[in-house]
Amino acid sequence: MAVNSIDKDEVISKQSKLTVIRRILSYLKPYKLKVSVIILFMLIVMACSILIPYLLEVAIDTYVANKDLAGLGKMGILLLSVSFIAMILSKFRLLWMNELANKVLVNIRHELYSHIQTLSFNFFDSRPVGKILARVVGDVNSLQNLLNTCITNTIPDLFTLILVVIMMFSLNPKLALSCLAFIPILMISMFFIEIKSTKLWSAFRQKRSNLIAFSHESFSGIKVTEGFNKEKLKEEGFDFHVNEHYNGFVTAVKIQDFFWPVIDISHGLGTVLVLLVGYYLTRSGEISTGVLIAFTMYLGMLWRPITNLANFYTTLISNFSAAERIFDILDMEPTIENVENAEVMPKIKGDIEFEDVTFFYDGNSKALDDVSFTIKAGEKVALVGETGAGKTTITSLISRFYDPQIGRVLIDGHDIKNVDLESLRSQMGIMLQDTFLFSCSVKENIRYGNLNATDEDIIRAAKAVNAHDFIMQLEDGYDTNVNERGSRLSLGQRQLISFARALLANPRILILDEATSNIDTYTERLVQKGIQKLLLGRTSLVIAHRLSTIRDCDKIMVVSHGCITECGTHEELLKLKGTYYSLYIAQYSFLSEGA
Repeated sequence: MAVNSIDKDEVISKQSKLTVIRRILSYLKPYKLKVSVIILFMLIVMACSILIPYLLEVAIDTYVANKDLAGLGKMGILLLSVSFIAMILSKFRLLWMNELANKVLVNIRHELYSHIQTLSFNFFDSRPVGKILARVVGDVNSLQNLLNTCITNTIPDLFTLILVVIMMFSLNPKLALSCLAFIPILMISMFFIEIKSTKLWSAFRQKRSNLIAFSHESFSGIKVTEGFNKEKLKEEGFDFHVNEHYNGFVTAVKIQDFFWPVIDISHGLGTVLVLLVGYYLTRSGEISTGVLIAFTMYLGMLWRPITNLANFYTTLISNFSAAERIFDILDMEPTIENVENAEVMPKIKGDIEFEDVTFFYDGNSKALDDVSFTIKAGEKVALVGETGAGKTTITSLISRFYDPQIGRVLIDGHDIKNVDLESLRSQMGIMLQDTFLFSCSVKENIRYGNLNATDEDIIRAAKAVNAHDFIMQLEDGYDTNVNERGSRLSLGQRQLISFARALLANPRILILDEATSNIDTYTERLVQKGIQKLLLGRTSLVIAHRLSTIRDCDKIMVVSHGCITECGTHEELLKLKGTYYSLYIAQYSFLSEGA
């Protein structure tokens, strides 16, 4: 059961802004050389920018005041040269920084995707697929704004701000203090706005995640929606989530927009104060006209980075929750992973043993209760019982998709908790009732069982399970694209392709979970020979409700309420006249009535 439904907001672990920024910047480590060159260019550009007002002050107070045209001409050439150098280096700096930011973004997306693939089944059980997609796509895209702003503007602006303040104090401390008088008011205002805004942006991203999850589920189940004529109901649900998304965004933006009036008012009042103080200092002869003009230019240079830093701050607030959601997943540890010094599973013979296994999914109701049994290598064993009895749980534990809370699962005497996962699962094959095909060609779907297989191997596998004939009748034969989830094919055809894929994988242990339920009687007869080939020489577990398909199994285990209640051959269980007998008679009577 999913802990987080579509309508339920996810619980995200909180991290400090400093921690998040550090983690983002840590992705720059592989590019140290390029970062060093960019910083060098950045320092040169900033030095040129800071130097221009000073050169202008010298030109006015020295050359203009003394009517030195030659000196003024040289100063003009120097100013143009400094500006030209700053322009060229600034262009390369921005180009390389944007390129670097996008490389980092790609690395984060790859790391997130790869990490999600290592997470255990309980991660996917606890959240809709749409919410996972929201993190991989939407949240990483949101992080791009934060990354670009941080690398491209924030670092240069911090250096610029420091240098401008130093230059202002070197020219006149009184004017410098008047420039900075309103900064504390600005910082306090931003702090209070930030507290409220952060919560609202986090809520907005939760609503966006819910919207994506709802849309994904709706389109995945479009056939059911149209089949039951429930389009109107889905539209109402979509409208609800869109409105939640819209209201979350508008509310967050309204609060965030208070930043700019505070900045503009502080800037305006600061400018007025500087001009007033400058006027009195000029009249008293404490400063020259050139110094006042230079200070006016530095005043603009002071507030430009402050505005940019405020812009970064708002970007940080609006996208901070996206970074939190990304790192929240990256910090998740898989519950099923290799133990330290895990042994490589040797070639599996096929002996399976459950020792007093107890397992529960949610910590409350037991899916399996003290289950013990032994399966010998090469045996074909069937699991039967009512829905929810624990049949699929048994096969999931054998594949180590989950670990039992109590007891052990052994294959060939090896506790599978202590063996390398890849070496275990690479020797196992699972075929489910809901066969999944990828949106590529028939050939590539079959080759998924063995990526090194040749076209001849693929055709042989398809012929063995009697899939070759219908494949050749398709538009492009083995090169026919099956569309998403194999929607171009019938359910039976999809399962025949999955049989070919499993045969190509050549697993030592094979699990068939209602794998023939969607094949019609005629097709089932055709595929039985292929299944026999598939099962030959390997241990197999078959979950089936159609009892006629498991009569020739070496052993049939009846699962009920998480326990093995009966075990034996078809004939032995009929003689017991227990649960299996009742199921068989009920199914036989039902089929007879239908006939």
